[in-house]
Amino acid sequence: MYLGLEARPRDRAAVIDDQGLSISFGELCSFMSEMKNFARSGAVVFCLCENSAGAIAGYLSFMDNGTVPLLLSAAIDRTQLAVLKQTYTPPYMWLPERCLGEFPECRAVFRRYGYVLAETGHRFYPVNKDLAMLLCTSGSTGSPKLVRHKLTNLETSARYVSEFFGACEDDRPMADLPMYYTMGLSVINSYLYRGATVVASSKSLMSPEFWDFYDSQDITVFTGVPYSYEILRRLRFTAKEWPHLKILTQGGGKLKEKIYLEFAEYAQRTGKKFIATYGQTECSARMAYLPPEYAVSKQGSIGKAIPGGELSIIDDKRDFIEGPGEGEMCYCGPNVTMGYAENRKELLKGDEWYGFRHTGDIARRDEDGFYFITGRKSRFLKLFGVRVGLDDCEKIIYSKLGADCACAGDDREMRIYVTRPDLSEAIVSLLSDTTGILRTSFRVVVIDRLPRSGAGKILYSQLPV
Repeated sequence: MYLGLEARPRDRAAVIDDQGLSISFGELCSFMSEMKNFARSGAVVFCLCENSAGAIAGYLSFMDNGTVPLLLSAAIDRTQLAVLKQTYTPPYMWLPERCLGEFPECRAVFRRYGYVLAETGHRFYPVNKDLAMLLCTSGSTGSPKLVRHKLTNLETSARYVSEFFGACEDDRPMADLPMYYTMGLSVINSYLYRGATVVASSKSLMSPEFWDFYDSQDITVFTGVPYSYEILRRLRFTAKEWPHLKILTQGGGKLKEKIYLEFAEYAQRTGKKFIATYGQTECSARMAYLPPEYAVSKQGSIGKAIPGGELSIIDDKRDFIEGPGEGEMCYCGPNVTMGYAENRKELLKGDEWYGFRHTGDIARRDEDGFYFITGRKSRFLKLFGVRVGLDDCEKIIYSKLGADCACAGDDREMRIYVTRPDLSEAIVSLLSDTTGILRTSFRVVVIDRLPRSGAGKILYSQLPV
């Protein structure tokens, strides 16, 4: 059975959600077996996910049955969903019961845990025999470009991640990140793999309801992205002891230095572990982690490869760099996925990456073998012949002016997107002085809000030009 769930204590709670549902491992295994009667193995099923017991149980059932789920947000824009449905013509949908009325073409064939399995009327079509799951590429929830996962990608990732977290049956991890986001799914997989109880919530971190539920569940592990930790800081999270909490883990991008140090030092002071991680959807979430004993001394590092994986860096000629140095970071491991698909015919393709991934991230490896992400290969501009990192500029603006922003552009100009018009002049002056590049190379664009994904990442593709 998927993730070895049949070997877990049958009476132990597997999933608890904030809607009052609790499913034991025994009930979950029975449900997974029952679902095989309703969904055809090898068929694509669109899962409209919330962080709920019903969504998680459905996902696990499809994985066990060989049905191929595409995990999407239940709140996905319906126009984007229509594009995806037209592109991939799924024979099934697994969706919250309240949403069924939105899809008159669908016929319900099974109901449980507040979810419905519905036939869409689309015909079954074959996919690659190794294809097990689909996720949208990071930051593009409605894009037809999908990442193709094998079963072994997800199960080996769950094993390795649970290993370096020291996960055990007594853990109660908080599944607060969306399960259609690779790191949110990693929390669910890696802790269920160890027989722990996953506590799931779709509530906002800013809502009192989330924290009422959190307080009632004796949470031992909290996982967040940089945006999550910014919220925790505003809520003065580190002012409390949280006696049950053992691990704070972070991924999804680099934390601002002040916030990172606040939480790393809080963990050190209170006997908890703060673990920074690094990963990509294309590699089934985590690829590297920083052991908690180095959280302060190697601040800013993503650490080293997870168990079973290997990191390396290459130069512009694609030659491997030995020892300390900087270049594009690559990853090798069994959690590297099969490749992309942009239409349903491409779901027939086999493994195109063979366990090796060019990450597209520029990294520095220090003399101790620790890796530091210094930029994105595609996140550099050349203004008047000077190479400028967009990520660096965002950090400079935040550190000097205290403003969140998004930097984009081309080799003619850099565009800086902010929500505060009063800072326009100061931003141009700051960047011109810092880089030595003419002020005319920088254009500030004032917008109402920075577009973000459900995981808090800036959606650069949605910024106006």
